[in-house]
Amino acid sequence: MDNRSGVPRRKPVPQPPQQLSETWAQDLTAQFRRTLSTKRMNDLSRRPLSQRRTPSHLSTEVVVDRSSTPQHNAPPPPSRQAPPVPGTPQMTPGTPSAPPPSYNASLRNIPIVPTAPTDSRSLRFRSMLMSLSNTPTKWENPGLLDEALGAIPLERIYEKAQEECDLFEAEAASLGKKPAWGFQDCVIRALMKWFRSEFFTWVNNPKCTACHAPTVAEGMAAPLADESARGASRVELYRCSNQYCQSYERFPRYNDAFVLLQTRRGRVGEWANCFTMLCRAIGSRVRWVWNAEDHVWTEVYSSHRKRWVHVDCCEEAWDAPLLYTQGWRKKLSYCIAFSADGCADVTRRYVRDAASATKRSRCTEGELIHIIREIKALRRKDMDKKERFTLMSEDTREDEEFRRNVIESLAFTISRILPGGDASKASQRSDPDAQKAAEARREAEILRARGRGAHDLPRGPGQ
Repeated sequence: MDNRSGVPRRKPVPQPPQQLSETWAQDLTAQFRRTLSTKRMNDLSRRPLSQRRTPSHLSTEVVVDRSSTPQHNAPPPPSRQAPPVPGTPQMTPGTPSAPPPSYNASLRNIPIVPTAPTDSRSLRFRSMLMSLSNTPTKWENPGLLDEALGAIPLERIYEKAQEECDLFEAEAASLGKKPAWGFQDCVIRALMKWFRSEFFTWVNNPKCTACHAPTVAEGMAAPLADESARGASRVELYRCSNQYCQSYERFPRYNDAFVLLQTRRGRVGEWANCFTMLCRAIGSRVRWVWNAEDHVWTEVYSSHRKRWVHVDCCEEAWDAPLLYTQGWRKKLSYCIAFSADGCADVTRRYVRDAASATKRSRCTEGELIHIIREIKALRRKDMDKKERFTLMSEDTREDEEFRRNVIESLAFTISRILPGGDASKASQRSDPDAQKAAEARREAEILRARGRGAHDLPRGPGQ
């Protein structure tokens, strides 16, 4: 009872404990995830662009999303401490907190960022590629292309192409599918056969012009005035093996395809330059492919197949990209294709597994992407918008083709590893180019037996 008023004092009524929401656990988990995501975004947004690829630690600054906070004021339930894991350092009250974990693992698979070359080695490689990219632009002169077209027996080439095209169409009609190759593809195939058998001559050691005896290599010589005027960068010197003759023969190495229309002889470099120019004269889109292992060849765009096709006129090889790695057992590093409208790294077309690849150390992959984009921009800067979009679509389809090659190669490798997988049967079943590679290997062995090497060509700048 209250002493002052005489009114009895009421005892306080105990309040029932506040009930937690049924979804408090889910709400707390969602809030924690949002907070962690905000931490990551804050850390990445505050770092410079050059450091965003490999952030070291999380930032301690946090921006909390208040709108997503649960609408109840219940305190969190008492946490149950997990038992300590052996070998894990334990935190005690009063000790400073350990640094957050690194995000290197989570950012490992981000795309390669193009970067401009800076060191001397990559700058030399860029200079060489820029110089080589000018080769196809020399074949765009209409007057010179008309001159080249006059050297081709067009009527005979078109007749052979029509015969082969009719065979492809008849075969496709019997099987109820699309013909393997179109008419323009057959034209290039007929041109390649004529070029190899009748037009161009392979030269290892030129014969003596005085007595027609074999010659012996004597080294290099400086080009004469008329040889330099025609673009000879170097001249090979040979001496007649006939002891009564002993005269010398000069073999200038020309890179100009229109000069080669008159000489009509040489090795891989001369063959590829002249043949690619003739393909351009006959109306096809062409690429001149440079390989770092001292070889060059051609790619022709097939409108029928909507893709680029490998062509090697020295070996009379058509659409056999595994000729070099599986036919010649050769390891490749860089295969760069140059055309009048761009540039592309086509190594993945010719190298399908790690065993066929060698180290790419002339520049980083980001620097190579930057150089290729630089050449593309230079070649396409004066094109109209529609033509640029068409070329971009072709680039996308080609990149999809390269990815498909990688997947097929992985499937082929896995099929050989699985229990019961036979290597020879798996090769016939999984590798679509295995038969072509085997045929190319046999042809390469025949050529080597004849004494015809396939690795000697005029060297490009810096090569």
